[in-house]
Amino acid sequence: MSSSTWISIDFDDHRHLPKYSGHPTRSNQQHITSANKELSEDFQKGMKGLENWLNSNDYPVTFFIIADLFENTTFSNWLQRLIKQFPQRITIGNHGLNHRSWSAWPKDVEGFDNALVESNRILQQYCGTSIRPWFRAPAGYIAPWMAPVLAKNGFKVDSSVNPSWLVKRKTGKVNSWSKVEQSMKDNEIVEIRWKTKWSLPITGPALHIPILKTIANGSWKSSPMIDSLDNSLKINGQITALYWHLLDHSRKQSTWSPPLP
Repeated sequence: MSSSTWISIDFDDHRHLPKYSGHPTRSNQQHITSANKELSEDFQKGMKGLENWLNSNDYPVTFFIIADLFENTTFSNWLQRLIKQFPQRITIGNHGLNHRSWSAWPKDVEGFDNALVESNRILQQYCGTSIRPWFRAPAGYIAPWMAPVLAKNGFKVDSSVNPSWLVKRKTGKVNSWSKVEQSMKDNEIVEIRWKTKWSLPITGPALHIPILKTIANGSWKSSPMIDSLDNSLKINGQITALYWHLLDHSRKQSTWSPPLP
């Protein structure tokens, strides 16, 4: 069986993180001091770092973008310029309207549906043909009830499952990663798990957590050849999913880069 590595980047600013917003118990709302139009200094540094990284290689990469970022004209103009500069390399996926941790709240089909409709509208307006029917749940909070809503809105791929016991709580009460995956399958959505090692997370925040960071670096560097998800889905092979955050590119004076092979 052919195998490939698909890389993606989550576009979350500090204000989107569950510690600040979108989570019923973890969020501390008073830390949000302005409207959604403001970008943090770190996010802007990350934009610069990502652009430098894109100019240093030719990897195809998917951006999972929170739609409310487009309320900021600096961001929307910058992203549209990148898409124009790298039209064959950049694809865009949906990372939600405002980073609500859906499975941490009571089931809300109507609310989730409305958010998908609006976020799809915004992404289509700014990203055009770079859009793909791919979804990643904000902060990885995904539950089985969300799959039929994704299918209703035309999504063909979900990449929210982090099959580690450490973060099982993100599937909601009495659920599991296997139940999420079964619901996706029942609704004809391809689920692409995040890469793990020994049932431990090695993507996203794990790239910067002691011990997990060491495991992640070794696993990433031994990954199969990097290819676009479009190509990988066509060959129906094994897909290694690796992702990081735009904010990571603000590290080391905007010189940080992922530990890819």
